[in-house]
Amino acid sequence: MAIVDEPVAYHDGNVELEGLLFSDQARPGPQPLVLIAHAWAGRDEFVARKARRLAWHGYAAFCLDMYGKGVRGHSAAENGALMTPLMRDRAALARRMQLGLAAARAQAGVDAARVAAMGFCFGGLCVLDLARSGADLRGVISVHGLLKPNGLANAAPVRARVLALHGYDDPMAPPDDVLAFAREFTAAGADWQLHAYGQTVHAFTNPEARDAHGGLLYSERADRRSWHSLLQFLDEVLR
Repeated sequence: MAIVDEPVAYHDGNVELEGLLFSDQARPGPQPLVLIAHAWAGRDEFVARKARRLAWHGYAAFCLDMYGKGVRGHSAAENGALMTPLMRDRAALARRMQLGLAAARAQAGVDAARVAAMGFCFGGLCVLDLARSGADLRGVISVHGLLKPNGLANAAPVRARVLALHGYDDPMAPPDDVLAFAREFTAAGADWQLHAYGQTVHAFTNPEARDAHGGLLYSERADRRSWHSLLQFLDEVLR
């Protein structure tokens, strides 16, 4: 096993973006590709750790950059300021996701025909919007993601299979949003599934989440269960 990471430059107009591609160079042949969309603070070590784990399982894992090269938030206020423009312009968000998908697909050693995307929190919404855009990929996984529809007219057919891994008590995606998600993807004709974890709130896969009052709290049990479901889903759609 020889897991390496390589920076990948790409652009959205004048905005320079930098993804990070993890792969096991000891594995022969093109590897199935998994995009990873970060939470609201920007591309960080949290998604890099997930990418390394996926590379260990035989996937090429590409950490997307939604904000710009080196751009990170260091407080809730900074994170919100970075995320809000894209939340307000969901067409721009989908375009940036599509550019990341194209950049990842162009990398040597990846199987451009076997591609999935996953994301955490804000990143969960990003991958759902990529599916909503009609992107040609096999599956998307939203992990404690925001579920609000994009509100765009002329919605494209959803081609990807969809998995949402969700804390049922998540205050940022309450039960009404879950029901709306189910109705939306059913109406789109998508092959979708939802795993909801009881007694579980937002950010349940992040050991740094310790704000129970604010509805952000790590859950070892939900983290373990969701990772198992995630790997099973990737095996189904990419192998």
